[in-house]
Amino acid sequence: MLLNLFNEMRAAKVPVSVRELLDLINALEQRVTFADMDEFYFLARAILVKDERHFDKFDRAFSAYFNGLQNLDQHLEALIPEEWLRKEFERSLSAEERAQIQSLGGLDKLIEAFKQRLEEQKGRHAGGSKWIGTGGTSPFGSGGYNPEGIRVGDAGERQGKAVKVWDQREYRNLDDSIELGTRNIKVALRRLRQFARQGAADELDIDGTIDHTARDGGLLNIQLRPERRNNVKLLLLFDIGGSMDAHVKVCEELFSACRTEFKHLEYFYFHNCVYETVWKDNHRRNAERISTHDLLHKYGPDYKVVFIGDAAMAPYEITHPGGSVEHWNEEPGLVWLQRFVQTYRKLIWINPYPQDTWGYTASTHLIRELVEERMYPLTLSGLEDGMRYLAK
Repeated sequence: MLLNLFNEMRAAKVPVSVRELLDLINALEQRVTFADMDEFYFLARAILVKDERHFDKFDRAFSAYFNGLQNLDQHLEALIPEEWLRKEFERSLSAEERAQIQSLGGLDKLIEAFKQRLEEQKGRHAGGSKWIGTGGTSPFGSGGYNPEGIRVGDAGERQGKAVKVWDQREYRNLDDSIELGTRNIKVALRRLRQFARQGAADELDIDGTIDHTARDGGLLNIQLRPERRNNVKLLLLFDIGGSMDAHVKVCEELFSACRTEFKHLEYFYFHNCVYETVWKDNHRRNAERISTHDLLHKYGPDYKVVFIGDAAMAPYEITHPGGSVEHWNEEPGLVWLQRFVQTYRKLIWINPYPQDTWGYTASTHLIRELVEERMYPLTLSGLEDGMRYLAK
């Protein structure tokens, strides 16, 4: 039957292979989970889905598969004698549970009363002893305390007393257009990796040790090698203040992820557009400035440059001398951006505003032209596209 689940996954464009299907079958044979829909859902997702972007597709395929099984159950019920099904159900209950069901008049009475109250009740109910709702002592609902109940939904804290469960699962769709968290950013940044072994030889080389020991007739010959590190050099320039205040949280997450992923990382701040100076400490930005000329000469063309900013400003801040809103700039911002583009072969601009809003701002058009259309949205897919370009 799992072949149908596999086919649903393929139809939903989940990149799943036969190898993963066999792993899922093997996990079920080993009783990793048994007779529990929630556990099977998480087990199947962990084995079949290798990228969080496909969780939504998986949920849709999983739902389509089990809707088909529910339809199959209806056909099977017509073929299997009701008395046999009832006996099988009762065999799964303890003597105490059977007595609790009988206290309401039996399983048939329980289901009949449930349907009747669904018809009578007009709205949501919390607490109490009769209506379907959350809490209370009614035998129908969620989070209540009746020992022979039917659970409807999952709004309350479960008490583990339900005889049968009507529980609607609701999953949040995962989309690659959402703004990022630190964990997702780290995953996207890993596309920008170029590993090399440099520095002191302080890591044990197991393969080399085995090879040299064998060559020396079994006499232990330990070999060491430099640690393998991500050799990418990254230069970050953050737009700070003004309209960027709304994006501080996601920029902090991006900065934190970059600090973790890259050993060779330098960062600086600017406001709206880069001019003749930048700074590293916002508390002392008026007293401690760094010449942009010095920055361009200190960090060579082997650095990959990422500007992070919303590109939303008055066009004259880019095109005219003295256009800065904070000081008199002798040269327009576009001149400084052109110098960055000429110095660094790999340069991109990350924009935290949604991509479909870029067309409403003239300054965004100007910035995109200056960075040769290499502007990407600060989303999972946008960041991955940017890292993919930098890694070429």
